[in-house]
Amino acid sequence: MSQSYQVLNSLQQHKAQLQGSVRLGNGLGLASWYNDDDLIALDNADHHTLSLYLADGYQSYFQTSQGWQNGGAPDKLCLMPKDYASTWHIRGPLSFMHLYFTDQHLRQQAEQTWDRSPAQLTLDERLFANDPQIALLYRHFLLNNDWHDPADQLAISSATTLILNHLLKHYVHLNWQDPVVRGGLSPYQLNRVLEFIDSQLAQPLLLSDLAREANLSEYHFARMFKHSKGVAPHQYVMKQRLKQAEQLLRISTLSLTSIALQCGFSSPSHFSNRFRQVHGVSPSAVRGSR
Repeated sequence: MSQSYQVLNSLQQHKAQLQGSVRLGNGLGLASWYNDDDLIALDNADHHTLSLYLADGYQSYFQTSQGWQNGGAPDKLCLMPKDYASTWHIRGPLSFMHLYFTDQHLRQQAEQTWDRSPAQLTLDERLFANDPQIALLYRHFLLNNDWHDPADQLAISSATTLILNHLLKHYVHLNWQDPVVRGGLSPYQLNRVLEFIDSQLAQPLLLSDLAREANLSEYHFARMFKHSKGVAPHQYVMKQRLKQAEQLLRISTLSLTSIALQCGFSSPSHFSNRFRQVHGVSPSAVRGSR
């Protein structure tokens, strides 16, 4: 992860093992970790950290004025605001995932959602908390998609947008009402976006790219697109990638590698896995049935 976040750098000075990391196009950071038998002190970070326990974590202890306290388990989250000081004693195995973000990310999300700029943002601290919606977004989108595959970038950016919006609603002190969105995209907006998608299937597509075509915020665009098409933007894009791939399998002599790259997949194996999930057969089987 270029220009990495301070918490990521601090953990790498301890026993924590970095399993993977990426800096997304909008500057958000993702990292997956494994740790065991470690004493960690974190402080003075200039960014926020949202951590979700993926596996184990039952022996994760946090130092308080009353002594060491624990409460870790799979799907428990820890929300650590910037400038937050904490000391952790990891006494057993722990797999976890971090999302790194800043005040500016929250401010941009607030402006896109409510069309006004907050004068101040105060993010709550949470330790060993339960939040099924965040756990679902982490596991279904951030854990099950390839962070470096262009074909999965739209799903990942959509999920991080939903996470930031959820944080604003539940963990930031803002007394604003949710915007009311009536109807979907106009025919002009929808056609413009669909044409853009079809012309860019070989390229990485982010939610911000599609929202820009409709001249809307990412949050409003995602809701209005789903209202218009019945599926989320990332689901529609994946459907179009696979539709184009199936056509090429039936009418062209291109190799599976060429088809995968032309349809926005990073490798034949990723293409084959996605194709089999939807169609129940491999791309080779479709080509062989011509």
